[in-house]
Amino acid sequence: MLKARDVMTDKVVTVKKDLTLRELSDLFLAHRVNGFPVVDNDNTLIGVVTEKDLIEQNKNLHIPTVIALFDAVIYLESGEKFEQEVKRFTGTRVEDIYQQDVITVEPDTAMKEVASLMANHDIHTLPVVEDGRLVGVIGKVDVIKSMSQF
Repeated sequence: MLKARDVMTDKVVTVKKDLTLRELSDLFLAHRVNGFPVVDNDNTLIGVVTEKDLIEQNKNLHIPTVIALFDAVIYLESGEKFEQEVKRFTGTRVEDIYQQDVITVEPDTAMKEVASLMANHDIHTLPVVEDGRLVGVIGKVDVIKSMSQF
């Protein structure tokens, strides 16, 4: 049975959360990928930043519906969500826009499970981690190449 370790790319370009968005844009252009794993100094995966995250940073800010009651303002939507949107909208570094909740697989994960995760969650690149450390990535192209071996 084919496993993640058999098809993953182990030479992975990663970014740190203090990278500027201008530098991130340059990396996207240079490497022609749709996302980068975000790691700390120990190569522990802390998130992922995608082209979509960068593009959404430039979209219009959604102002939540509020009502004023006496001297208080009450959000009819999540105030926390609004704060996150403001942070993304005004962000200048990867830490302002990256996704911290990341679906990952381990090196021994079966490729059928990898393919299912990617399809069910609309993931283009899946980080492969071992003991929290990034050891590789699997892209949709890797899955397609491996399909003849399922």
